[in-house]
Amino acid sequence: MTARSTMPGPDGVRLAGPAAIRPDQNRIVRVGFIPLLDIAVLVAAEEQGFAAREGLSLQLIRDVSWANIRDRLAFHQFDVAHMLAPMAVASCVGLGSNPSPTLAPFVLGRGGNAITLSVGLYRDMQALAGLGGTEDALTNARALAQVIAARREAGQRPLVFAMTYPFSSHNYEFRYFMAAAGIDPDRDVTMTVVPPPLTADAMAAGAIDGFCVNAPWNMIAVERGVGRVVAVKADIWPAAPEKVLGVRPDWAESQPETLSRLIVALDAAARWCDVPENRPTLAAMLAEPGYVGGSPALIGSLLTDRFLVDPDGTLRDIPNYLTFHREAANFPWISEALWLFSQMARWGQAPLTPQAIERAASAYRPDLYRQALAGSSTPLPLADRKVEGSPVAIEIETTAGPMRLPAAPFLDGRAFEPDRIVDYVAGFPVTHPTSGSGRHDLL
Repeated sequence: MTARSTMPGPDGVRLAGPAAIRPDQNRIVRVGFIPLLDIAVLVAAEEQGFAAREGLSLQLIRDVSWANIRDRLAFHQFDVAHMLAPMAVASCVGLGSNPSPTLAPFVLGRGGNAITLSVGLYRDMQALAGLGGTEDALTNARALAQVIAARREAGQRPLVFAMTYPFSSHNYEFRYFMAAAGIDPDRDVTMTVVPPPLTADAMAAGAIDGFCVNAPWNMIAVERGVGRVVAVKADIWPAAPEKVLGVRPDWAESQPETLSRLIVALDAAARWCDVPENRPTLAAMLAEPGYVGGSPALIGSLLTDRFLVDPDGTLRDIPNYLTFHREAANFPWISEALWLFSQMARWGQAPLTPQAIERAASAYRPDLYRQALAGSSTPLPLADRKVEGSPVAIEIETTAGPMRLPAAPFLDGRAFEPDRIVDYVAGFPVTHPTSGSGRHDLL
């Protein structure tokens, strides 16, 4: 149960105490989602009764593309949405074709992404760079750079790589992976957009040579014999936020007690999802056709950190491949929003101005998170920012005392200090900052 609060946020949004909803009421909340494993917290909240306990009924509505999610939330077809973490930041900065303001008061989890290349491309990397199949992500990226250089020398077409949305962790992680090896994603390859459920089909059809997407679509490509995983999210940034609860400011302001109860329900569901003994039940729920669909065994394998990375049967154990609650996984750190914005600036999607930085920071709402969960057993961080990508463990202060967060270095070893964002962006060897032409804003 949450504590009653009427403290307003920076934009006037405030959360009332949950007692405003009578126990006999069952308020419907329409939730848009894409079929990916990181809808787990939303599904568990509805299926395991955490939403009902807060007087809510979640109407989970499946969609196929992130552009649809953005537009249907903006046009009030959804109340809230399963949303890419950078989408909320981009909306507040005014990027994209329909930048309706969106708040992120809750992170739905971490992990789940992977970069998959076609088997033919990976075999070329093995032949040229002598890969044995167990190399780390940076070694794989450098092997990819060798193949790209060889193809250019031979006059072959540029490789085509897909991500799911211009303002997505998939776009930024794929670019980060390539740039760490000296590949310029805007000059050396062609980047395109493919919706998550279509990525494996696009690769099987030969339309793309690689993609970055969340689970289970990478492993599905491997099981179909067309894809080879060369990096996962944990290789690029282990603590990266992945999806958030996207909320329109007008809905948050008009439904403060509903939002408060929703955050309480999601917090309980996230805690349940992190319990290993609950993972088989979670896998079965996600495998239902109305949610993600597919094989419960495949989903169960991913939820227990076992990842098939090559059609030859090579497996990789990835500890905490998907994290739903522990280590403050649901807390919307403003420093994480600013890191996402740093990548928008790095790749010419947005100007790196003080005004844009301020708007980017306003997308994540730790104040709403704290208001909803005040008085609960969940440790609430006392600060809104921290150093991201620390190569060593750090300790943060919470309402329940100190919390130790493990080391979470970026692939290239550069840590991000949110107060030095300009220096951080300028320090990348491969970067294309502009005055904000919006050249990635076509969707």
